[in-house]
Amino acid sequence: MSGRIPRQFIDDLLVRVDIVDLIDSRVPLKKTGSNFTARCPFHTEKTPSFSVNRGRQIYHCFGCGASGNAIGFLMEFSHLGFVEAVEDLAAFAGVDVPRELIDGESVQPDKKAVSHIYEVLAGVAGFYAEQLRGNAEGSIAVDYLKARGVSGEVARDFSLGYAPNKWDALVARFDQADLIEAGMLVVRDDGKVYDRFRGRLMFPIRDKRKRVVGFGGRVLDDSLPKYLNSPETVVFSKSKELYGLCELLEKNSKPGRILVVEGYMDVIALAQFGISNAVAALGTATSKAQIDLLFRFTSELVFCFDGDNAGRQAAWKATDAALPCLRDGRQIKIMLLPQGQDPDSLLRAENLSAFMERIDNARVLSDYFFENIVGQLELATVEGRSQLLAAATPLLEKVPAGFFREMMFARLQELSGSRIAVDVVENQARLKAKFNVGKKVIPSPRISLARKVLGLLLQHPHFAGLIEREGVVLDDLSFAGVELLREVLQRIALEKPENSAILLESFRGTSQEKAVKALASLNLDVPEGGEESEFCGALQQLCKQAKEAMLTRLIEKESREGLMIEEKEVLRKLLRDKA
Repeated sequence: MSGRIPRQFIDDLLVRVDIVDLIDSRVPLKKTGSNFTARCPFHTEKTPSFSVNRGRQIYHCFGCGASGNAIGFLMEFSHLGFVEAVEDLAAFAGVDVPRELIDGESVQPDKKAVSHIYEVLAGVAGFYAEQLRGNAEGSIAVDYLKARGVSGEVARDFSLGYAPNKWDALVARFDQADLIEAGMLVVRDDGKVYDRFRGRLMFPIRDKRKRVVGFGGRVLDDSLPKYLNSPETVVFSKSKELYGLCELLEKNSKPGRILVVEGYMDVIALAQFGISNAVAALGTATSKAQIDLLFRFTSELVFCFDGDNAGRQAAWKATDAALPCLRDGRQIKIMLLPQGQDPDSLLRAENLSAFMERIDNARVLSDYFFENIVGQLELATVEGRSQLLAAATPLLEKVPAGFFREMMFARLQELSGSRIAVDVVENQARLKAKFNVGKKVIPSPRISLARKVLGLLLQHPHFAGLIEREGVVLDDLSFAGVELLREVLQRIALEKPENSAILLESFRGTSQEKAVKALASLNLDVPEGGEESEFCGALQQLCKQAKEAMLTRLIEKESREGLMIEEKEVLRKLLRDKA
């Protein structure tokens, strides 16, 4: 959908949704004092260090440092983009997401462009299903499904259908403009239109919200192309959706593993044998976006591809796409089928038990990766080992920091017999310190006055009004971080945030975002109810330090080279105040 999401809507959403309720629906929280705690969902730990503060509406992990507001949590936890996270948060709150046009006018979602398109696609799916069941021509597709051993129950579960072998079957039933917008018609250069899918077995593609977003179509003879997919539309992107995911989640919302296969019929055939945890990419190589999507629902993926050249190439491309997704706690296996077999034929040649055993014994990605990289290299030679390093290092650099990455580099170092750029020992020590593995927790260093003032201000934005009350002149302040203090105060004056979550959101994407998140999550060790007096006291101390520093500079300058008239006035005032 075009148009930006209005900032005011995002702020209102962060007020409407209680972050404790949101996170508790995904990670069970326990009340601990004034906060809510749990074991962190972003790294492995035995002792809970993940804390959620209802008053400030932010979360923070004292183990790995993850922090943010409700939007940030959804982005990190569910691996969403910003817009997707806002949409999911709005869905959690039960509200629609408005859009802002170029001229600044705020409007509700364009039903014609989006919601209505979903309705049209659902209607088309129903039409195709009718043609499969109640049309004489559709019997060709029924015979094909019966020959493949597909039952009526499985065909119903996946809403399979048939596109009549006509040029205008859809135009007679639906609005032409809607069909064009939904990608169901092809528009010729002369302006005439015709049905995109004709004489094909139809596979409706549904997103994780159970909405039909597109179709795949298979011919029932030897004509080409064998498979045809919907084009990219306002509701459909081939690299971001997966066939069968919706049906999988309907049966099991938290599958132990997900099987990734090559095509629509592989998913259908596996479902016929009771294997309901399979999905397929949509005619393209498995993408990072698809892998990230799957990891929202499971911690283990098994890539199951044919054993021919195309299947091996698809497996390697999927492995390459998966590397940036391999955080600690996630696992991928590679299962290449015997030459000339697909999941359906192999299940029939063997049996379900043997097929499941193949899945259990599939190669882990680390073994597959190095077997594929090493290939025919002569590791006994310097040339072979250097080729190994040159091929593997850029790929492993894609893996996120963590124990898996370090162990993969350690394996590479072992195979190459060479010291490589990443120092495994030092990085492992760094990670152990980061996650407090086998080490005593070292007390936090004393917090400076400047960090205390900034931290308290970010945690309690209404403290901004205390600065004028205390008679503090910002221009008189001089300390590391004073520019950030001014920026925070400007944003508070502009945004008038009701809580820390909204203030943090205003810094998203800025160079100060990291520092602001760290300060907003700072444990200031201030007794509850004493935050205001602590803020005022620290602020006055900063002013005192600034005056003393200026006094020292002026006295030194006077003895060294003399002062200007204005500087003398400032010096006399500072001396009077000190007296």
